Amino acid sequence: MNAGRTAQDPAPSGAAAPAQPDAEERREQPKQRRKRRGPGPVVLLVLPGLVTLSGVAGFFALNGGFPVESEQDAGPERSAAAAGVDASYVPWLRKAADGCAAVTPSLLAAQIDQLSGWSNDTGELSGQKGIAAFTGDQWEKWGEDADGNGRSSPRDPADAVMALGRQDCSLAGEVTGLRTEGRVNGDLVDLTLAAFATGADEVAGAGGVPDAAAAYVAEVKGLLSRYASLDEADSGAAPAAAGAILAAPVPALTVTSPYGSRQHPLTGVTKLHTGVDFAAAQGAQVYAARGGQVVFAALTSAYGNRVVVDHGTVEGKRLQTTYSHLSRIDVAVGQTVATGAPVGLAGSTGLSTGPHLHFEVIYDGYYTDPQPWLAPSG
Repeated sequence: MNAGRTAQDPAPSGAAAPAQPDAEERREQPKQRRKRRGPGPVVLLVLPGLVTLSGVAGFFALNGGFPVESEQDAGPERSAAAAGVDASYVPWLRKAADGCAAVTPSLLAAQIDQLSGWSNDTGELSGQKGIAAFTGDQWEKWGEDADGNGRSSPRDPADAVMALGRQDCSLAGEVTGLRTEGRVNGDLVDLTLAAFATGADEVAGAGGVPDAAAAYVAEVKGLLSRYASLDEADSGAAPAAAGAILAAPVPALTVTSPYGSRQHPLTGVTKLHTGVDFAAAQGAQVYAARGGQVVFAALTSAYGNRVVVDHGTVEGKRLQTTYSHLSRIDVAVGQTVATGAPVGLAGSTGLSTGPHLHFEVIYDGYYTDPQPWLAPSG
C-alpha cells in the first residue's frame, strides 16, 4: 500500500506561490517552505494585555502571593505558548498521538510545520488543503469529522490533525511489520516519516529510508525540538524496564555480539545491532523468554528463520521478543507459548556468519538492550 505522500507530490504553497517545478527539478532543489504569517490583529490587541498580566503574576509569585504553576502541571495553554502553537490545537495533537507508540504530539506538529508552516490556505496549484496539506484523494481515505461539527474538512484543524495521526499510525503499523519480518532496518520514526513521504512500498524496496525521503525525514526531525513541550504533559519520564523478567532463551547467556552500534560482519555497514547474539551450537534448543502469543514465524532474508512473540503490556507498553537465524521453527503464528517453551532450534540462516541466536527485545515499538531484561541463566 502506498498510503503516504509520494516524492512527486508538490509541496504546499500559498496563494502567491510561483508555478511548481516538475518532479525532476524538485528532486534537485531544496524544498521551499511556506512563508510564515505575521501576528494577526487579535494577537496585536491581546498581546500587550498578556504581557502586563505576566508581569503582575511574576510580582505576586516572587512575593509569595501565590505559587507558580510547575511545568509538569502546565495545561495546553502553557505547552502551546512554549511551542508557538495555537492552544486550541494542542488537545487534538495529543489525542491524535494516542493511536500508536511511534507518533507523538511533537512529531505531528513538526510535520504540519514542514508541510504548511501552520497555514490553512489552500495550495491552489498542488490541490493540497489545510494545515496538513491533504489532497482530495488522501482526505477521502483519512478524513473524518473529528470534532463533531457536522462536516469533515481538511481545513478544519481538528479534522486535519486527527487525520494526520490516523495516517501516521497506519504507516507506523506497516513499517513495524516490515521491520519484524526483517525486510527493513532503522528507527521506527524515521521509517514512518519515510513511508509518509514516499510510501511503504518504497521503504520496503530500499530496506530502510529511501534516498527520495531522506530530506523530508531530516527536515521534520530538525523541527522536533521546537515542539518538545507538547509532549511533556503526556510522556514525562520514560518507563523503566521492569527488571529481569525474561528467562534465558538459551541455556548459557554467552554474548558474542552485544546490543549497540557495530559494523556488520557481512555487509560492512555500521549501524545499530538491534539485539544480542548469544553463542549456541547448530540445532541447540531455543526457548520462549516469557509467556505470550506468536505473532510471526517465517523465513526472512536478513534474519533467516525468525520467531516473534508478543508478551502483552508491561508498565502499559507493548513487550515483544524475537528469535532469529533459527535452523528450524517449532511454533506457528497464533500459538500461545509459556515461558521456557521451545520455539525453534539455533542455526545460521539469513545473514549470519555461523550458528548463534540473535535475540531482541522490542519495548513500546523500539528496540532496546535485552540484557537488563534477562534473568541470569542457570
